[in-house]
Amino acid sequence: MNNIKVLLVEDEAVLASVVKETLDARGFELTIAANGVEGWSLFNTNKPDVCVIDVMMPRKDGFSLVEDIRKIDTMVPIIFLTAKTQTADVIKGFETGADDYMKKPFSMEELILRLKSLNRRRSLAEPVGNSSLSDPAPATNQIGSLYFDHTRLELIDNGKAINLSQREADLFKLLIDNKNKLLDRKTALLKIWGEDNLFNARSMDVYITRLRKYLVNDSAVQILNIRGFGYKLID
Repeated sequence: MNNIKVLLVEDEAVLASVVKETLDARGFELTIAANGVEGWSLFNTNKPDVCVIDVMMPRKDGFSLVEDIRKIDTMVPIIFLTAKTQTADVIKGFETGADDYMKKPFSMEELILRLKSLNRRRSLAEPVGNSSLSDPAPATNQIGSLYFDHTRLELIDNGKAINLSQREADLFKLLIDNKNKLLDRKTALLKIWGEDNLFNARSMDVYITRLRKYLVNDSAVQILNIRGFGYKLID
């Protein structure tokens, strides 16, 4: 198995050094950038498997960097590192395209587990071979006039593929698995985020909003908010 290539964008030199020492000892291949501008350059050069990006940095902050990355790569997993605890900052992180977040100070063992988990999910989601958008694979789910391919992280709308993040695809699959039935909010949080708390609940609301935008061309397909209980995908 190849080493997992990690790009760490972190301006705190001591923290970056500790992370590098720990990850190198555990078989990861770590590259460090001290700011967002350097991070953007190294991302394009090294093509990492997973990115770990600090929010507050000089020259280019983490939000701006992730926005740029998502314009060219919708699949690479991204973890935000943040010292901020306000819900709005966490939500903004998810809105810009992050898959996960960790608050400083954090456990190195937890970081390692998250890196392995996100990389494994990405590997399972990578497409094998070529497929035609006009001829969806048998495993593809049809929702109204749309086709959803969880493996390829694609939602196909009138022959046009919309690329989803891993978490968007996982949440949409869970909705499809419970189509026309209530998807309990707590169940979704535990299955997709692993923990039922305020921050994760707010981030899930952001992802639901994203999914609704993808479905806008088919009025027959809706994601209803069942206040106080959860969501329901209507087809």
